[in-house]
Amino acid sequence: MALVVVDIAQMKITDSSDDVLVTYSLGSCVGVAVYDPFLGIGGMIHCMLPLSKVDQEKAKQRPGMFVDTGLSLLLTRLFNMGVRKSRVMVLVAGGAHVLNNNSLFKIGERNVTVLRKILWKNGMLMHVKDVGGNESRTIRLHLDSQQFVIKKLGQEFVYDVSGN
Repeated sequence: MALVVVDIAQMKITDSSDDVLVTYSLGSCVGVAVYDPFLGIGGMIHCMLPLSKVDQEKAKQRPGMFVDTGLSLLLTRLFNMGVRKSRVMVLVAGGAHVLNNNSLFKIGERNVTVLRKILWKNGMLMHVKDVGGNESRTIRLHLDSQQFVIKKLGQEFVYDVSGN
């Protein structure tokens, strides 16, 4: 088993069944895993901010920092590898209110809203969704066992993503 760490503002794609994609400390950030169980291809991204228009130069350098540019790029790369919308599993966590519940910026909520819009425009649904609240999350996509794991508040929640 090889742990493939997806840092903040990064994306990784793998087709190795030995790999486990993981991203840590999803507070207001959103983590998205996209998995095609038929091809055994998975990708993951850790996005900080909803829209790239706040810093278009930064978005060119690090598209994964933003939900709009990062998720679009992840989907494009996966589709170019043969992943099909009809088979894909979309797995989402994060988007919490980490500063306080009265936060003026509501970054987590806005991240999730932009994510939903992109998926909707692409005719895709979220198969697993654990967003909002106040807790940080860690997510892992195990390509060998076809499991998606969300860890929050010291507990692990395991989801079958085999498509069966």
